[in-house]
Amino acid sequence: MKKLIALMLAVLMVMGLVACGAQEKVVPETEEVVEEVVEATEETAETYTVGICQLVPHVALDAATQGFKDALEAALPGQVTFSEGVAAGDSATCTPIVTDFVAADVDLIMANATPALQSAAAATADIPILGTSVTEYGVALSIENFDGLVGSNISGTSDLAPLDEQAAMLIEWFPEAETVGLLYCSAEANSQYQVDMVQKYLEDAGLTCVQYPFADSNDMAAITQTAADNCDVIYVPTDNTVASNTGIIDNICRPAGVPVIAGEEGICSGCGVATLSISYYDLGVATGEMAAKILTGEAAIEEMPIGYAGAVTPKYNPVICEELGLTAPEGYTAIELG
Repeated sequence: MKKLIALMLAVLMVMGLVACGAQEKVVPETEEVVEEVVEATEETAETYTVGICQLVPHVALDAATQGFKDALEAALPGQVTFSEGVAAGDSATCTPIVTDFVAADVDLIMANATPALQSAAAATADIPILGTSVTEYGVALSIENFDGLVGSNISGTSDLAPLDEQAAMLIEWFPEAETVGLLYCSAEANSQYQVDMVQKYLEDAGLTCVQYPFADSNDMAAITQTAADNCDVIYVPTDNTVASNTGIIDNICRPAGVPVIAGEEGICSGCGVATLSISYYDLGVATGEMAAKILTGEAAIEEMPIGYAGAVTPKYNPVICEELGLTAPEGYTAIELG
């Protein structure tokens, strides 16, 4: 630091000589000193290590992680090293991943999806934790009467789309439907929260709803078949197990002519007819911006409320809609299928 101060003073002195009409040969010397100052500044810049625990690789979570990294690298160029672990869809695997982060004393943990957040919360009360792709933090962290502020070493962003609007979307597409199957993974607390809320909205509108929980991907096919056999429409929430196994649902529901309304675009791309879409990349960017403020001391995590997704976009799956003979209502955008 003393060297840096001395170099900066030297720059000021040399620049003063130039300004006073000193000989032109001083200018190259000024450039050399400036380069030394820049190099010294880079050497003394604070560096950080950030651990990223992602539950499973799929389009939505991948986009959130990328947005997070891009935002941090833009805010702190060259100052952040990322250590990443993906749990391959196994919630229990999140625990050793975050335990390693804690042992390495990382500066911040980003937990992508609810099980990753829960594992991180159990692993440390000291290291800042930012969640993303987490639907409801009160449910995930067992906080009663949650008001949007965790108030500890945890904050983050939520991917919760308006559930009342999702229910209204289902009715808009299928006004003649009578029975709706709510298909979800019972191991994901936020999925239970979503289907409970959507069920309330649909039942208030006069529809009959039946919940079809499955334990994991092993019994998904059997439960999906039962739902398809007994329902006019199926609703699936933002659910990581579903997102990783949309082919199972599509292979059952599409041949049966049973449409699926999805909680997010990635799921809709694989097995749904329509969704209210948010940008998971933008969600990750918002989380990265929060991380930059925490790392630099600009903001205290215990004072940061949970951030929520911005505007949602009504989208439809053109391939499945065409096969089922469905026409999207006005205002819906076709999903670009890869």
